[in-house]
Amino acid sequence: MKLSFLTTLCLSISLADALDSCVGRCGYGTNPSHPCQCNAACERFRDCCSDYWSTCAAASQDSCQGRCGESYNSSNRCHCNTKCGQYSNCCKDYSTLCGGSSSGGASISDLELQSLSERLLSLDVNKARPGDLTLNPQSLIPDSETASPRDRAPQPLFSFVNEGVLFSKPTFSSFLKLLDNYSRFTGSAESFSSEQQGEQDSFLRAAVMGTALGKELYNFLFTKGYYSSEVEFIQDLKMMWFGLYSRGKGQLDSSGFEHIFLGEIKNSKVSGFHNWIQFYLLEKQGQLNYYSHSFDGPWTSYPDVLGLQFNWDGYYKQVGSAFIGSSPEFDLAVYSLCFIARPGKACQLRLGGKPIAIQTYTWTNSFYGNGKKFIASAYPISP
Repeated sequence: MKLSFLTTLCLSISLADALDSCVGRCGYGTNPSHPCQCNAACERFRDCCSDYWSTCAAASQDSCQGRCGESYNSSNRCHCNTKCGQYSNCCKDYSTLCGGSSSGGASISDLELQSLSERLLSLDVNKARPGDLTLNPQSLIPDSETASPRDRAPQPLFSFVNEGVLFSKPTFSSFLKLLDNYSRFTGSAESFSSEQQGEQDSFLRAAVMGTALGKELYNFLFTKGYYSSEVEFIQDLKMMWFGLYSRGKGQLDSSGFEHIFLGEIKNSKVSGFHNWIQFYLLEKQGQLNYYSHSFDGPWTSYPDVLGLQFNWDGYYKQVGSAFIGSSPEFDLAVYSLCFIARPGKACQLRLGGKPIAIQTYTWTNSFYGNGKKFIASAYPISP
């Protein structure tokens, strides 16, 4: 059957119109044969189809309204399918509108989190004992005064740390090797040698496979369906914590580990920095000046929690909350648990019979794997 000239012309126009539209094309890779594109890259190269914003970008907003069960679409800021919890990229209303767990495996209740956090605390055999640390907190100030960078503590915070006992433990010693692998200024690209990457692997193996605490966390997440093997768990932790992303100047200059455990300098201020070991070492070296504290937790043994004000070699931190006296594996386990179970939210735990909340944040500007989010920050909330 031969088509008339008019019919052929109409079909050609219809095909051209289809190629000029993003209907059914959102998120697909760039196709140079098409006159316009429908993925996130088109925003940068300015070759989006005219209906890109209404057809694709509208679907990339933060709601699952009308999107439950959709296929993965790289142009969307958040997702509404059964795997979004596994990759920590569900929209905020996924559970409400789609009836699933935004955490990927089986849902985790606050009661389960509190019970597990108590078990992790009891298994932290590497934490400091009363004789291992001596603190001199000095001035306690109200929150209203933390914005003023004033030194109210004439003495260091740490009067004594039993390095011979604490720093000889495998998780401490492997953690300490990581501390000189970073540049503290954002905008300065980070890169790791094969030796430094091996140090990351050694720390994670020691923290997860080498401690009852790490195994308890893995077993819990395994039974909940988040991970199928220790190898998968450790590999995900490595990307979650050590994967690089950009906080400034388009450079791969930051990671969750650097931000939380070491601290960074951004816009002439201390950013992150929520680890007592790094604090102690810098104070001992004369690079950090303790000013005051605005919160002292109710715990009478370690780990305790302090909200700290300090100057790091010329840069001020208004409030840097941290566990004090905990082991590196405890911090890693608690922050990882909360990031997996309550990403971007306050995570309600209990330690020694007392409530504590951990705040986590996700890094949403870049991803690893099939859309999984890096950890951006995590710390104890200091009221």
